[in-house]
Amino acid sequence: MAVIPFPSVQKISRAIAPPTITWEKPPKDYKFEEKPVDNSGQPLLAAALRESLEIKGFIQPQMLIASNFGLCATVNGELVVKAPDWLYVPAVNAPNATLTRRSYTPHLEGDLPILVIEFLSDEDGAEYSIKRTFPPGKWFFYEQILKIPTYTIFEPESGLLELYRLNSGRYELEMPNPEGQHWIAEMELFLGTWYGDKADRRGYWLRWWDAKGHLLPWAIEQIEQERQRANRLAEYLRSQGINPDQV
Repeated sequence: MAVIPFPSVQKISRAIAPPTITWEKPPKDYKFEEKPVDNSGQPLLAAALRESLEIKGFIQPQMLIASNFGLCATVNGELVVKAPDWLYVPAVNAPNATLTRRSYTPHLEGDLPILVIEFLSDEDGAEYSIKRTFPPGKWFFYEQILKIPTYTIFEPESGLLELYRLNSGRYELEMPNPEGQHWIAEMELFLGTWYGDKADRRGYWLRWWDAKGHLLPWAIEQIEQERQRANRLAEYLRSQGINPDQV
């Protein structure tokens, strides 16, 4: 594994007092800034990640899976909110299907997110920002404030997938397996890239595979698989002299 090369910044940061972090809910009248979507493909990418998990039956009521959703922490007395493109929280306190969440404060409201995904944006270097002064950069916030175990940056145009694991307080770049996938142990699933068509978009997508290497299908793919199985069964019945329409 290779540590991302920020040696000079790391040396400086060790000499600076660590931030004081508290976990508080934003005020009820707090106005969250609307995060702009860089392009029309980003909502499709986020929705596709959730869709295959729903079809598999992976998603449970206690989980929180969201996109462009505020993660909160109070740093040195100032509220910090970052809205990752996709996140997964294994369990929240007192889950309520009718509750419309405006934000989520780890530790106070439930588990820490175990996976945060950012789609590389046009904002130069934002996903790699280690700025620690207010407001802190995304990288610094996820690594040093929230301490999220897995941080993923995906570039949809090229298909480049970078997955970082928190190790001894720092993110380290993880190399994928020979199939180009990463094992997410907490979800018992592989995460990797796939090229193809969905929802009028042709390009690279992030997708899930199960522990045996089977791709988790989207709804349209599952329908096609079931149609093919039905056709094969009908052909077999005809070969046995049975009319499938009369079975």
